[in-house]
Amino acid sequence: MQNRATLKHHADLVDRMANIQGLDLEERIMAGAMRPDELSDAVLACTGCASADGCAQWLDRTESAEKTPDYCRNAELFSRLRLDRR
Repeated sequence: MQNRATLKHHADLVDRMANIQGLDLEERIMAGAMRPDELSDAVLACTGCASADGCAQWLDRTESAEKTPDYCRNAELFSRLRLDRR
């Protein structure tokens, strides 16, 4: 089980990755484009990433992007959310 600090760190990475792609995850949940458990799953997937430090650095130097880095474990989710603009 992940500790609280790890989960918070990866929740921040997921949120930042979404924001850089123009996605508001809370809004996507409210619109029905994403289930709340998908957000939890995305954070847990992120905790297993071997490139979390590289991701944080990429996020620090990127203002906007149409896709995630290749190593992102949530690339498919973000891609689907970008396409589903209900």
